Amino acid sequence: MIDAAWLLAAAFVIVAALYSSVGHAGASGYIAAMALIGFAPEQVRPTALALNLLVGAIGLVRFARAGHVRWRNIAPFVLASAPAAYFAARVKLPSDSYSLLLGLVLLVAAIGVFRQAGRAEREDAEATGRRVPWSIGLLVGGMIGVLSGLTGTGGAIFLTPLLLFAHWMPTREASGTSVAFVWINSLTALAGLLQSSGTLPTALPLWLGAVAVGALLGTQLGLKWLPVPTLRRALGVVLLIAAGKLLFA
Repeated sequence: MIDAAWLLAAAFVIVAALYSSVGHAGASGYIAAMALIGFAPEQVRPTALALNLLVGAIGLVRFARAGHVRWRNIAPFVLASAPAAYFAARVKLPSDSYSLLLGLVLLVAAIGVFRQAGRAEREDAEATGRRVPWSIGLLVGGMIGVLSGLTGTGGAIFLTPLLLFAHWMPTREASGTSVAFVWINSLTALAGLLQSSGTLPTALPLWLGAVAVGALLGTQLGLKWLPVPTLRRALGVVLLIAAGKLLFA
């Protein structure tokens, strides 16, 4: 019988490849996979965030080198989200308190992303060069930071569709913004979580290797191989997975 650690490693390669193609790090997918295996609850959130850090770092380097990371647009989101994620990660809430609402929000966002995929190239042309308003960026960043800390995700599943729906930036720049956002949020959320509770599993090195392979493949898909409409549809799939995890976990 195949060990559960190796089954999760195989699943994590796929999750990391899919999520990193759209500038995400995969936390919601890792959490869903661990829940299916029956992973120890106290290790789920810190493990997902640790995997997020590596996938996010790979994505950030590659998207930045390709010119899809504009720090001026990222700054307002991160300045508010990082402390919010740190403190929210230390709060223990029953999952029923937020899972249904967030799952429905992500389901609606996924439907919207699929519907807009055919207009992606035109919308990208219109959004090129726009700036995120600082006041709105700080407000949104703080809210998403709280959600990130509570759910054990990096927050990109909430940020990316918002960036696209608001027409603040084109698709690949939204991915670059999200991957920077998710890396910083994951770092602060993991720090807060490990200070209050949570432990990391012995199989973590194996899983880090698995997500690294997936991230290298996924970022190549997102930067070079997939056309923009297909990237939007891939984002829709990611949002559906995240919604399903929240609604049916």
